[in-house]
Amino acid sequence: MSWFDFVILQSSGQGGGMIQLLFFGGIILVFYFFMIRPQQKRQKDAKNFQNDIKKGDLVVTVGGVHGKVFEVLDAEIILDVDRGTKLKIDKSALSLESTKRVNQEEKK
Repeated sequence: MSWFDFVILQSSGQGGGMIQLLFFGGIILVFYFFMIRPQQKRQKDAKNFQNDIKKGDLVVTVGGVHGKVFEVLDAEIILDVDRGTKLKIDKSALSLESTKRVNQEEKK
């Protein structure tokens, strides 16, 4: 008798509820560690990135606008996109992944 046969036989009796409970508990744990926790980490990293922006940083918005930070306000930044052309945007419009990629390409 294999382990799988043993589990099948046990589930038909009184112990089936406990095995199902363990199975669903395992699914919840896997869902948490592979879906929820990484998303929370990405949100935390994006929030830290937005709070750590300083004058002179090269950034990219979620809309694809590239520029250099001219001034940092409370919830917005003034972005210098071309010689003298400035845009006022929300900090939440900054893209962490795109900014990292552009800054890595600049260093090469």
